[in-house]
Amino acid sequence: MGGAVGLKGTDGPGTVEEAIKRGAGPTSPARAGQFLSHLKTFGLKTGLKVAPGVMGEDAAKLAGLSYDVVGQVKIPTSARDTLSVARTMRQAVDLLVFCGGDGTAKDILAAVSDTIPVLGVPTGVKVYSSVFAVSLHAAAESVAQFLEHRTSTRKGEVLDINEEDYRANKLSVKLAGYMVTPEVGTLMQASKSPSIANEGLEIEAIARYVKEEADPATTYVLGPGTTVERVALEFGVKKTLLGVDIVKGDGTILGFDLSESEILKLVDGRSKIVVSPIGGQGFLFGRGNQQISPHVLRRVGLQNLIIVSAATKIVSLRPRRLIVDTGDEHLDEEIRGYCRVLTSYREEMVVKVE
Repeated sequence: MGGAVGLKGTDGPGTVEEAIKRGAGPTSPARAGQFLSHLKTFGLKTGLKVAPGVMGEDAAKLAGLSYDVVGQVKIPTSARDTLSVARTMRQAVDLLVFCGGDGTAKDILAAVSDTIPVLGVPTGVKVYSSVFAVSLHAAAESVAQFLEHRTSTRKGEVLDINEEDYRANKLSVKLAGYMVTPEVGTLMQASKSPSIANEGLEIEAIARYVKEEADPATTYVLGPGTTVERVALEFGVKKTLLGVDIVKGDGTILGFDLSESEILKLVDGRSKIVVSPIGGQGFLFGRGNQQISPHVLRRVGLQNLIIVSAATKIVSLRPRRLIVDTGDEHLDEEIRGYCRVLTSYREEMVVKVE
């Protein structure tokens, strides 16, 4: 819920209220509905069991699916309801599907451990664990493959992201545990991996080249991450590591840790967006940078993307691809294909985007 307004999620105390104050609305219900609409196209004969009301029933009803309601929840819902419903579902289903991010995954882990296959539908802000599908359509296809063909399972990592550190622009990641997930190949994402120590020289070369080519009058949107942080230093700017900042090519700072609405006020079709994929996963958009929304991308223009990454990060991706999951499926399709990634000083790689 809090991604587009720069809150980096709403798992902490008081953050839902703050997100609403900033103009955010829940995004999970709409994305859950899209997932169920995709699932409907597979024509599964398996019975669907859902949590009451906003936790599943409403979305299933809108998607026109037949379902049975399992469990009880309180209004407003909380993590306690997630735990309660998950424990009840464990006895009633072959595959437990949940919508959310890493915080929800951690709740599901606490409820079911590794006793039942689980699949995460990516609807949160922090989605770094490997129990999630790469997109809504991939989640639906994964469910269909698992239930129709009884595909094998694997262990997926659930990562514990420290909320206070995250909002203070420090990425503190611990392994919370493992859950059993369907083995459906590239439909599932990998866990986020840390930066490699020997990437430093490549990243310095990337940053130097971006700065040399920068137009002093152009507005640059700087996405999250250590690679873009190094680019910002070349502009003389200490950026927010996990936020989105905007600078002019001459180093003038226009804003730090901006929301989607704040970015939209500062960009146009002459602006540039500098972004780096997430290590281990390859996500360009839709994970941790929801402030760079479909509206922002369309206003700036896809021709004005500057994708930067150490070559070692790209080479280590399995499979070697970049992924987009912006929430706008038409835009995702426009971005897909092949893109050029700046990997060192005047050096590029051509990488597939899915």
